[in-house]
Parts: sequence; structure tokens; C-alpha cells
Amino acid sequence: MSFLGLVLLGLVWGESAAGSDLNLAQRQFRSGDYTRCLESVRQAVGDRKDREEWQLLLSRALLATGQYPEALTAITNALAQNRWSLRLFWQAREVLQSNGQTEAAQEMMGRLLRSFSARSEDFQDAPNLVVVGQAALVAGADPKRVLDTLFDTAKRADPKLREVYLASGTLALEKHDYALAARRFEEGLRQLPEDPDLHQGLAQAYAPGNPALMMASLEAALARNSNHVSSLLLLADHRVDAEDYAGAAELLDRVRTVNLWHPEAGAYRAVLALLQNRADEARAARQIALKFWPDNPRVDHLIGLKLSQHYRFAEGALHQRQALEFAPEYLPARSQLAQDLLRLGEETEGWRLASEVQKQDGYDTEAYNLVTLRETMGRFTTLTNADFLVRLSPHEAALYGPAVLDVLGRARSTLCAKYGIEVKRPTVVEVFPDSKDFAVRTFGMPGNPGYLGVCFGTVITANSPAAHPGHPANWQAMLWHEFGHVVTLQLTGNRMPRWLSEGISVYEERQAHSAWGQRMNPRHREMILGGDLTPVSRLSAAFLSPASDQHLQFAYYQSSLVVEFLVQRFGLEQLKAILRALGEGREINAAIEQHTAPLAEIERQFATFAREQAERFGPGLDWEKPGPGIGGLSDSPTARPRRLTERAPTTNAPPVRVWSGADEGAWEAWARNRPTNYWVMMRRAEEFEEADQWREAQGVLQQLVDLCPELAGSDSAYRRLASACRSLGDTNAERRVLDRFAEIDDAAPDAYQRLMELAAAAQDWPEVAQNARRYLAVDPLVALPYQFLAQAAEQTDDGPTVLFASRAMLRLDPPDPAQVHFRVAQRLHRVGDPEARRHVLQALEEAPRFQAALRLLMELQPGAPQAKAGGGETVPEVKR
Repeated sequence: MSFLGLVLLGLVWGESAAGSDLNLAQRQFRSGDYTRCLESVRQAVGDRKDREEWQLLLSRALLATGQYPEALTAITNALAQNRWSLRLFWQAREVLQSNGQTEAAQEMMGRLLRSFSARSEDFQDAPNLVVVGQAALVAGADPKRVLDTLFDTAKRADPKLREVYLASGTLALEKHDYALAARRFEEGLRQLPEDPDLHQGLAQAYAPGNPALMMASLEAALARNSNHVSSLLLLADHRVDAEDYAGAAELLDRVRTVNLWHPEAGAYRAVLALLQNRADEARAARQIALKFWPDNPRVDHLIGLKLSQHYRFAEGALHQRQALEFAPEYLPARSQLAQDLLRLGEETEGWRLASEVQKQDGYDTEAYNLVTLRETMGRFTTLTNADFLVRLSPHEAALYGPAVLDVLGRARSTLCAKYGIEVKRPTVVEVFPDSKDFAVRTFGMPGNPGYLGVCFGTVITANSPAAHPGHPANWQAMLWHEFGHVVTLQLTGNRMPRWLSEGISVYEERQAHSAWGQRMNPRHREMILGGDLTPVSRLSAAFLSPASDQHLQFAYYQSSLVVEFLVQRFGLEQLKAILRALGEGREINAAIEQHTAPLAEIERQFATFAREQAERFGPGLDWEKPGPGIGGLSDSPTARPRRLTERAPTTNAPPVRVWSGADEGAWEAWARNRPTNYWVMMRRAEEFEEADQWREAQGVLQQLVDLCPELAGSDSAYRRLASACRSLGDTNAERRVLDRFAEIDDAAPDAYQRLMELAAAAQDWPEVAQNARRYLAVDPLVALPYQFLAQAAEQTDDGPTVLFASRAMLRLDPPDPAQVHFRVAQRLHRVGDPEARRHVLQALEEAPRFQAALRLLMELQPGAPQAKAGGGETVPEVKR
């Protein structure tokens, strides 16, 4: 080989070796081996001072390990050697910020943009396009344009460039576009499946709506880098939400071994201390978080955000204000402060801030949604009294607005007296006919299906019956539940665990009405006796990532059962003492032990109590379930978990079961000697129904309800027994069955309708009225219950109810509006109300030959004799 060939070979080998060394150092960095990475980089930077990649990696490794002054020295040296590197400018911005030099960081970004503007043709490679796009976003450029013209161009030029996926995914996260963020990170992982930053970004995208996938992504990130700080912090965030403060502290200790001064880790430590009412520790942790960047707005924003997520909105708002003192244009703090103020009922400033955020950042979907919602709510009707401010759509306000005030008033009188609290300021209640509007008002984003209501302490948001068609729920029970939160949150200063807050509200539903609140059902029984009880000390975690919707429902039920146990075993006064202790800053487990018994004893006694409750449910039934090879059963599909203080969307309903198609011979052999087995009896009844053998079905179903009279819900034997009685023509038996069912089920409009029909046929008008009101507690937006209520009121000469029900019918487009107008006119005429004339004219407008209306119109002429008060007149037939 010639001398020149040897020289060229040496050059190629040297470049290859250098590239190999760089790849190794980058792998060390991404795997979390920061010590070896720094050893490799320091030598390489010393040997190759003009290598931009080495210089970038050195400052990143120093930042990752909390060596902020050293990172500043390193980036300063790098810039002295390479004054035109856009990537070094962008990295210097982060380093300068981390050292508290915010003005210098801003100038560095300006240098980057000026350099690109002056020599843009020199910076068209993918890495430079990414940093230019990031800088442009900070400067206020159009996000969509940056995505389309810079990030996507960079991606096409270099599909394996990790920074382009991280930048575009992070942008989507900042704009609360979690679906787009997930797509960007997933796209990156198809190219770079081992990258922990991309896995962590995907976890952030999943966090708001799918905790299970979030956890899977975090596990993937930590499997590739066990020291991955952002993953450890997101996992700590998850533990804080579950009120697993010890677990969160362990994760923050792991972060400390990597970076002693990490600002977000310090913020989370401050959060933990505040949630456990250790103010001195919180101040110390915040000082550590701000050590190198004393006016870092992210620290107080994060502290305030987590406090608000634990319902401490007033404290959260103070931290957002502090963040804005540090950085007045810091939009995350302005946006969160707007949400906090709206949840505190401080609406004027809250809506103003939301509007300002939307004007400053037109692509922030959360701010856009809020501003759009404000326009919708501007058309709502407001009903007020001394204690409540209720907002509903005009249509719904006219139909059942006064009933909302009545239910809330009764809840306030009952619960405030019971718990010894005076709610001093009016409670704001907002009811939304569109579930998307409810979700935006409650969470800032549409979606989150399944909620009925949420309470923030002084503000309640709720879905109206129109928001969940086909899924009946009792709105009166929901409002009672939510006002229970108003009482307990204000009594404790919003310092109470999730499980206790939900448990008391469900318990108080049951105390208020025989059909309200979650009760024992076959699934709850199975979970209790099957060992699925969550220890009381960790009960809040059961709400965070339940295995299924049934597990979430069970968390509500178990929490209410714990409250019932505490009241029965120690008395209501001790429960109130626990709440007062929480308000004084005591930790929940310590408060329970202070006013009841050692927690280990509480958990032992409660487990016994729960088992006794389960065993008392259908004690005459055999509850053994058939195995998979015999006739196994599977539950219905699961639903998304919920995160805020809410009333569960279903209460008494057991899971829907489906037969798995087992071998019939095996099933018959298994069932033969189990005549009182619940599953056998349910299947036998189903078989009789399918064969139209109604007498046999009636016998099995009657035995079922006799053996388990408490079983309500969509799969209750009561419904099927009533159907069998009806098929046999035994309407008296059908009515008796439905009467029993209506006493224990608060969301059965089909049963209430049938009872109205049967009672009307029997002229039992009080029962007609009772079931009409039951129906209206589920759905006040249909004409049928008002029609029956008006009929019953006519027969009992209840004039105010006739007017109420008839006027409601007129708002619901009744099939014969002429008769309804005539009925209203009659009632108004009898009390001398001049409004009678308008209604009789409207009746004649609908039916010009309506003779009775014409006669009434003549009576209403000046000088005509006043009709005598009397009762029970029937509405004549309309002739058109």
C-alpha cells in the first residue's frame, strides 16, 4: 500500500474510532451510567476541542448530575471555541437558566435566532432545524407552522433523529394535545425502541387518561435507564396521587442519588411535606429546589399544581401567584391559576386569566376549551337563594331548577347540622346538559366519560340527565353526595384522603334514602370474601389505577363501608373528631388511631365487619361460581378510572355476566345438586324465559328475591320476576314485585313507568304521584312522568302540582298541547289569575273548535261570573 493510502486509512480509522467512542458515551448517558459517561466525555473534549457532539454531551451529563456551575463552565468554553453553533446556543440557554441567569439565557436564544436568520443556508441539517424550531416556539412562533416546516422537514431528512420526536412530542404535551403527543412518541419509538426519553414522553401522553399504559411506558423507560430522573419523577407523581407518600419519598431518594439539586425533585419533596402538614420541611425542600435558579417558576407551579390536585386550591393558587411573580408571562402558572380560581368560585379573575392565556397561546387546547365554554355558560339561567347559586341551561332550569334548589337545601340542612359546620359562603352548582362541557369545566379538557358530579369544596359541577342518555342515574342522590363533599372538605380545610371523602358521601346517601348509595351486590360480596379488601391505610390507592370499573366501584363501596364501621363501632362523634383532626393538620392514619384504636386493630376489625356484611347478603343462597370448564362467567368490559372527588356513575348494579358456553353435560352435572345456587337459579330462570315457561320462571325468580331481597340493579331478579308475572297476566303480583324493587333501586325508570300505569289503572293516585316523582329524580326531561303527575294531581285536587306538571309538559312538546293549555287555564281561572286567558287562547290556537275552551274563554270575558272552586273536573275531549 502506498504512503498516501496508509494516511487515508489512518484518517478513516481515526474517524471511525472517534465515532465509536462517541456512540459508547451516548449509550452510557442514555442508560444512566453518568459517571462513566463523564469520564469518557472529559477525555474526549480534552482531545477533540472542536467536537460539537462531545461538548453538548458534556454539558448534558453535568446538568443531569446536578453539577450546574460546572455545566456553565463547560458550555462557556464550548461557545468560545465554536461561536456559530446553534445547538450550543440552545444548550447554553438551558444551562444558563439552570444557573439562574435568565436574562443571559434569553439573550442566548436571541443569538441563535439571529445567527440562523443571517446564515440560514448553513443550518438546514436536521439537528439545527430542530433547535431553530424550539427557539422559534419560545419566541412565540405558530406551533403548527413549526411542526410542518421545521420538525417534519427534519424528520424527513433524518428519521432516526431522536430530538425531532422529543421536540414535537413535548410541544403537543405543552398544548394538552395528548393524542398527538402519543403519536409522535410512538413514531419515535418505532425508529428508536431503546430510547428511555421517548418511553417517558409516551408515559406523559398516557398519564391523563390511561394510567395502565403510563405505567407500562415508565417500566420500559426505567428498564433501559434505572436512573432516568424524569421517569422516577413521573412515578413519584403517581404515588403522590395515590397518597402513597412513603413510596413517593423512596423514588425521590433515588433521584437524589443522581442529582442532589434537581428543582422538580425538590418541589415534589415540598409537596410531600405540605400534604403531611410539615411546613418547615416544605420550606427547606423549596429552598433546595431554588438553590441554583432562585426565580424558577416551574418549582412553585409544580407545588401549586399538586396541592390543587389534592383539593387545596387556595394554597395552590398562592404558589401559582408566586410563580408569576418570578415570571409574569409563564403561561402554565397563569392557566393553572385560572383553573384554581374558577374552582374556588372566584370567577371574575378566573375567567379573565383563562381569556388572557387563550389570547397569548391560541393553540393551548385547555385554554381554548375554557373560553369557548364561557360563551356557552353565558346563556345559562342562574337560580339563587341565600345558600346556593345554581346554573343550568334555560330549558332545564325551567323544568327542574327549583327541585335542584330544594334537594340541595335539604342536604345542607341535614348534613351541616349532623357534622356541626356552618357553610358560610353560597355553594356554586353548575349543571351541564353536554358531557363535553362538564368535562371542560371540571378537567379543562373534553372526554372523561362516566362522571356524574365533582365537588371542589365550594363549587360543584355535574352532568345533567341529558348528558348520559341510556344510562339512568339519580340526579338527586348525586347532588346529595356532592354536597356531602362540600361539608367534609370545608370541615377539614380540604385536608382529607380521597377514600374518606368518598366514603362519607356514599354513606350519607344511604342514610338519606333507602334506595340511594352503593350497597352490597354479588360482585362486592365475592370481592370481600375473596380477599380483595384494600387495607384501610392504603385505601386511596384503590381509586387511582383500578384493575377494572368493578374494582373502582368496589373502592367507593369499601370506603363507605369503612365509614359505616367507624360510626357503628366508635360513634359519629369520633368520626367528626377525625375530620377535625385532619383540619388541624393530622395525618389520616394518626387521626384514626387518636380517636378510635390502633390501625392494625382497625383493619382487623373492619375485615371481620365486612365479611359479616357480605355473609348476611343472601345467606340462604349458595354463591359458589361454576368453573371455566363448567359454565364460567365473565364480567362486562372495564371502564376508565377516575381521579377527582365524584359520585360513581352506577351504584347498586352488579356486573353484567355472560355465560361462556361450557359443556352442557358438565354444567348439568354441576348444577344438579345445587338447587339454591345463585348462578344456577339465574340460568334456570333464563332458560324458562326463553322457552316461554313463565310459571316455572316465576317460581325460580320468586325464590331468588325471597332469598336475597336486597339485590337491586340492572340484573336484579325483581325485574325479571315482574316480567314473568306480567306474561302470566297477574298484574297484582307484578305490582307487588315492582313496589318492592322501587324501594331499593333509585334509577329504574322502566319500573317506575310500569308502576304508574298499574296504579293509574287501579286509581291509586298517591302511588301514581310517588312513582312519577321517582321517575323525575332520574329523568326530568321527558313528558311521561309529568303527564301521570298531572293526572294524579287532578284526581286529588292538588292545584299547584297540576300547574307545575302541566307547564313542564308544555315545555316538552306534548302530543296534545291544546288539552294541556286548557288544564292550565282552568286552574288559573279558579284562582283568579289573569294568565288563564293566554293559555285558553293558546289552546284554541292549537284546536280552534275546542268547545270547552271556547266556553272558558266566554267565562273569562269581563263581567262573566267566576267559576266556582271545585275539584276533580275532567279535561274534555278536544275537537279540532
